[in-house]
Amino acid sequence: MIINRLKVNRLKTNRLKASIFSLFFYLSLFSLHAHGQEHTLNLQDAEVQTLVATVSEITGRTFIMDPSVTGKVTVISNAPMDEKGIYAAFLSVLEVHGLAAVDNGNVIKIVPSLKAMQKGGHKSGSFADEIVTRVIAVKHIPPSELLSLLRPLLPPNAQLVAHDNARLLLVSDRAANVARVQKLVDRIDRSADENVEVIVLQHASAVSLATTLEKLYGSENPVIADSRTNTLLITGDKDFRMKTRALVSHLDTPLEDGGSSSVVYLQYASAVELVPLLENTVTTVDGESEKKMATIQAHEGTNALIITGSPAVVRSLMPVIRQLDIRRRQVQVEAIIAEVSESLVKELGVQWQSMQNLGGGEGIFGGTNFGTGGDNILGLASGFGNGVNPGTGLNLGYVSGTISILGEEIIGIGALLTALSTDSDTNVLSTPSIVSMDNAEAEIYVGQEVPFITGQYSNTGASDQDGIVNPFTTIERTEVGIRLTVTPHINKGDSVILDISQELSAISSVVGAVDLVTNKRTLRTRVLVPDNSILVLGGLITDELRESIDAVPGLSKIPFLGELFKNRTTNTIKRNLMIFIRPRILDDDGVRISSEKYNYLRARQIESRRTSDGLTPQEQMPLLPELTDYLQAPLPEYTAEGG
Repeated sequence: MIINRLKVNRLKTNRLKASIFSLFFYLSLFSLHAHGQEHTLNLQDAEVQTLVATVSEITGRTFIMDPSVTGKVTVISNAPMDEKGIYAAFLSVLEVHGLAAVDNGNVIKIVPSLKAMQKGGHKSGSFADEIVTRVIAVKHIPPSELLSLLRPLLPPNAQLVAHDNARLLLVSDRAANVARVQKLVDRIDRSADENVEVIVLQHASAVSLATTLEKLYGSENPVIADSRTNTLLITGDKDFRMKTRALVSHLDTPLEDGGSSSVVYLQYASAVELVPLLENTVTTVDGESEKKMATIQAHEGTNALIITGSPAVVRSLMPVIRQLDIRRRQVQVEAIIAEVSESLVKELGVQWQSMQNLGGGEGIFGGTNFGTGGDNILGLASGFGNGVNPGTGLNLGYVSGTISILGEEIIGIGALLTALSTDSDTNVLSTPSIVSMDNAEAEIYVGQEVPFITGQYSNTGASDQDGIVNPFTTIERTEVGIRLTVTPHINKGDSVILDISQELSAISSVVGAVDLVTNKRTLRTRVLVPDNSILVLGGLITDELRESIDAVPGLSKIPFLGELFKNRTTNTIKRNLMIFIRPRILDDDGVRISSEKYNYLRARQIESRRTSDGLTPQEQMPLLPELTDYLQAPLPEYTAEGG
């Protein structure tokens, strides 16, 4: 009874183990097929049989396992692989556990590594961990000598046999190790008289000559060219080196005219600018005289360089030209100039005059007078009606007829009250922008030329025969406006070093000046700005307060009545000026930015058409074409008649 119960328990245990094995197997298959055509191999302490069954399911191969193959394996992977990758990983797992796969045609045997080498292994060697057997031919060194050199480099299970009579090596091991042995044998198995010769060329190009020899000798060309020193490296036996050296000496001959000419077409650099630089490169100093080893000329029409000299000199210039003739990046630089100014002028004063004629041309006068021109009581009295008018602001006065002074009749103004308040605001916003190439200076100027009087002459009292006086005036025209000069330098981190010169000038409305007055702001600096970032270059903040009082000493101190002897002027000026800069490197954005500016200008024209109240019909007002239509439009055709 007890024996029967033990049999039942053993049966249940075996069934449970089988169920667990099946569940683990199908879970592994689910993981493997989760990525469609790719599979992820993940096994934790699984039996070797489980690994073989999983790989068989994926690759469709048939495996036969040696009875001695047992043990557990662990494979951890998160990257999906195709069938070839799964099989390569499978072979690597077998190699780690001392096993190997032997391809027997229709089936693959899983056996210990030593048995696999005895059975021959695979024939293809397409996987690094396959067991392969290869025969390596040896030409110059006895195979037994190679055997002592190579044996320590192979694992203990590897098979390496030497056959001196047939000059062969027989090696059986993993495909990666066999390939390494093959490379080592190729490097060691050289002829005793094989050496390396260095041939320095005087006239021919080493690269061109090596290409010619490669066509002659085929893919196993033992000739290597060193372009830096213009030399050839030749390896091989003595006869081959002698034959190649004779051929090279025949080809390395100078041209009949003693030199050669080359035409180099430039893509980006200027040929005219490169000529002085290249001439300095090929100029040598011999004693006290300079000697040019080549003649370099520029052809502006095709932007090409014509170089005449020895082939070696021409060849040495080619790398220099290639490194200089590169595409330079472009930078758009935008400046923002904002200025806000406030000016407040206040003036208040009283002037009076009293004149008493005693007869006989004698009299008494007295009073106060401040300011000039129409603001002065005496100037206004003597010149009223003759080009002198009362000053700006409030003017109140008392006139008492005319008075004769020195035989001249003037208006008798007894008193004059002036009051003035001037308030002016200025808001200037300018955004000049310019595009320049890297390391190239660019300048933009928007303004006008204003004439300034520098001299006048009037020949008063003299005239020509017709009685006409010929005065003349000399003037000088000065530019007034916005000027931006910039030179961008792009560094490796896509920041831009800017050499900037900014000038802002405008005509000022200063009252009482003899001639035109201009306000000028200049800035010159060198800054580093990250790409597409804004940096403030500088600013000017001023707050000026000027007060002036014209007063009669003593009398102006009398309370209340002292105001009749004073004239006050207050001038307040506040100015805020800021200059900002923003560089933008135009790699592939040049077309996009240009299109944005173009479409913005066209939109403004359309808005101007819509809001126009003029007599010109809207369809006749200027309008830019659509950008796509403009780019695709054909060029106009011109006839012989100029149509």
